[in-house]
Amino acid sequence: MRHIIPSIRFFVAILLITYTGFAPAHAQDRCASMELLQKRFTDQPALRQLFNQRDLRLKQLVNERIASGKTLRTAGPVTIPVVFHVVLSRQSMVTDAQIMAQLDTINKDYAGINAGAEKIPSYFKSLFGQSGIQFCLAQRTPNDAPSTGIERYNTTRNSFDYTTNQVKHAESGGADAWDTDKYLNIWICDLSASTLGYATFPDDGVKDEQGVAVDYASLPGGSATGFNQGKTLTHEIGHYFNLYHIWGDDNGACTGTDEVDDTPNQSNSTTTCQTGILTDRCTTTSPGIMYQNYMDYTPDACLYMFTKMQVARMEAAFSTYRSLLSLSNGCTPVDVKKKDASLKAIRQPAQRICVNTLTPQITLVNRGSETLISVTIHAVIDDGTVQNYNWTGSLATYAETTVTLPILTTVEGNHVLSIYTSNPNGGTDEDTSNDSLSLDFIYYEPVAAPVREGFEGLFPPQGWDIVNEDGGSTWEKTTSAAKTGSASVKIGNFDNQVVGQRDYLRSPTVNIAGTDSAFVSFQVAAATYTNTSTQGNVWDTLQVLISTDCGQTYTSVYKKWGSSLITRSAATRTAFTPGVNEWRREEINIGSFIGQGEILVAFLNTNGNENDIYLDDINIRTVTINPNLKEAGFLVTPNPTSGQVSVQFYPHPEKLKSVSIYNVAGQKVTETVITGEVSSNIYNFDLTTFPSGLYVVKAEFEDQVLTKKIIKN
Repeated sequence: MRHIIPSIRFFVAILLITYTGFAPAHAQDRCASMELLQKRFTDQPALRQLFNQRDLRLKQLVNERIASGKTLRTAGPVTIPVVFHVVLSRQSMVTDAQIMAQLDTINKDYAGINAGAEKIPSYFKSLFGQSGIQFCLAQRTPNDAPSTGIERYNTTRNSFDYTTNQVKHAESGGADAWDTDKYLNIWICDLSASTLGYATFPDDGVKDEQGVAVDYASLPGGSATGFNQGKTLTHEIGHYFNLYHIWGDDNGACTGTDEVDDTPNQSNSTTTCQTGILTDRCTTTSPGIMYQNYMDYTPDACLYMFTKMQVARMEAAFSTYRSLLSLSNGCTPVDVKKKDASLKAIRQPAQRICVNTLTPQITLVNRGSETLISVTIHAVIDDGTVQNYNWTGSLATYAETTVTLPILTTVEGNHVLSIYTSNPNGGTDEDTSNDSLSLDFIYYEPVAAPVREGFEGLFPPQGWDIVNEDGGSTWEKTTSAAKTGSASVKIGNFDNQVVGQRDYLRSPTVNIAGTDSAFVSFQVAAATYTNTSTQGNVWDTLQVLISTDCGQTYTSVYKKWGSSLITRSAATRTAFTPGVNEWRREEINIGSFIGQGEILVAFLNTNGNENDIYLDDINIRTVTINPNLKEAGFLVTPNPTSGQVSVQFYPHPEKLKSVSIYNVAGQKVTETVITGEVSSNIYNFDLTTFPSGLYVVKAEFEDQVLTKKIIKN
C-alpha cells in the first residue's frame, strides 16, 4: 500500500515552513531541505501522501528497534562511501585539508565522540545517541577506477540555487552524481543567497539527485562566521537519513513534530549559542528545549548531539531506504593489475534490428597498469561460431576507446550477443571478471497486417519487445483484468515514484505498403490518483508512436493524459484494477505512413506516479479498396443480387444525406437517412422480400445525387 490519509500535525508542519535571511543571529534559511521538500509536494501532490504513510511505517520500525535494543552500533558499524563533488569557479576556495576535516567532523558527530559531547548537560545525557554510521572517502569510481573521493569540477556559474538542482547535473554547470545506490554524493559549491545546505529525503525525487549539497563556506575553516565548523553537513546528512528539524517547522505554533519522541517540543529554531536551561512557549518547564541538537539551527560551536530516538530513526531509515549503500565496494581500494583489458559497454546493436546483419560496437577499457597495445576480441551470437578480432592501438591506464567489430549475420528470433576479450598484450588477463558482456536482441522479418494481440500467451509476444532504459518497473502481462479473454498488459504507475520514467511496448515491424488505409486500434483502461481537476499536476501520459526506421526515431500519433486518458472518473487511492465496463476503444488513422512501407507501433508510458494503465486487444490493420470502387467512387454489389445489397463509397462520403432504393415505378422501397457526421462508407440493404426486377439506388449528397441500377433476381 502506498497512500493513506496524512496526519494533521505533519500537514501543519509542512504547510507552515517559512525562511528568512541568514545571519549569525537570524539563521532561518541555513537549511533549505524542508523548503525543497515542500516544493516537491507542490509539484507532486501524491508525494505528500506517500511521506505520511512512510512516516507511520518508519515510526513503527523505530519502536520495534528500540524495544529490541537493536542499533547499528550493537549490530556492527556501517561505513558509507562518500564522494565530494567540488563544483566551484575557483578550486582554491576549498582545500583537500578542509574536506578531510569535514569528513572527520561527520564521523565524530555520528559516532558521538566529538569534543563537544562532554558538554552535553546532565539532564540530556541519558538521551545522548551514538550511531554506528560512518563515512569513508570513496576509493573507486562507479567504473572501478581508483579515486580519492574528491572530484573537482570547474564551473562558469557564480552560484547555484537549491530549487533547480543545477549543481547536480553537468549539463547545467554542475556535476553528475555517482551511482546513488553505492555512494553518498556531497556537492560542495557556492549556494545562492544565504542557504548553507540542503539534502534529499529518501525517495523524495529523482534518483540521480539523491544526496547533499553544502556551501563551501560551511566547511571547517570556511568563511560562514558561526557556521564554519562543518556541522551544516552533519545536519544535512540527518535529513538524508530522514530526520526533520527539531522544532517541527511550524513557525512557532507548537503543533509541528520532528516525528521523534525524545526531543522536546520547540517553538522555533535557535539562532545563537545558549547556555543552561532554556524554555519557550512550547516547552515551558525544565529541562527545556534541546538547542544542542544537530537538527537545530544553533551555531556550530554549540551543537553536540543526536538523541537515541533520532539515531534509531536514522538507522531505521538507513535499513529501509538506504541499505544498498552498505553493499557498496566504494570504500575498497582498486587492486590494479598489470594486464587487464575490460569491456565497458556494448554500444551496438540496439535491442532490435530490422535486417539480418549487425555490426557490433563496444567500448574497450584498459584497467591494467601496462599500456594496452593489443587484445583479442571474440563475438558470438547464441551458440554459433565465435568470430575473433585482433585489436591493436595504444590505451593508457583507465583510458577507453570505441571498437567496431566485423559484420555478423543472424536469423529470425530472440538472440544473445556475447563479446569477450583475451590475450591483453599477448599475455594472460589478470582479472577476468570484467572481460565479458552480453546483449539480448531480436530480429524478425516484417509481418503482413493485420497484427492482433490480446496478450493471452507468451509475453512479450513473438516479435514484440519492451524498452525499459531505467531498468525499473515496466510493461507486464496481467490476468487481474482484461477487456476480452483472461489477460491484458499493464504498467504500474501507482507504485513507481520516479516521475518521468519512459517505457515502450513495441509491436513487430508491420508492412502496410500498397494499401489504401491503415489503422491502429486498442482497448485502454486508466485511472488517476489525483483529482483530474487539479491544476499543474504531473500526469501519467500514454502515447502511440510510429517508427519507420526500426525504432531510431518516432512520430507521435496519439497522446493523452489526465482527464482525456482515464476510463474511471473518480480519483482512485488504491492500485487501479478496471471493471469490465471501464475500458475504452481507441482507433488511430495511420494512413499517412503507408508510403513508408514498414512501420513499428510503440505504446509509450511516461510515469506521473498516478495510477496503473492497461492495454488490450491491440489491432494494427489495413484496408484495401476494390479497384472498381476506387475508379467509380460509388459501387453497388453484388449486381445482379438475390437480395443482399452493399452500397460502398470511396473516398469517405462527406456530406452524404441519404441512401435509398426505388423500384421501376419510382416508389421508394427502403432508405437510410444520415444525420450529423457520416460515420461509414458502407450501407447494407436487404431486398430478399421484394419482387424481382430492376431497381435504382440513389445516393443523395448536399451538393449532388448519384444513381446506380441493379437487378434483383
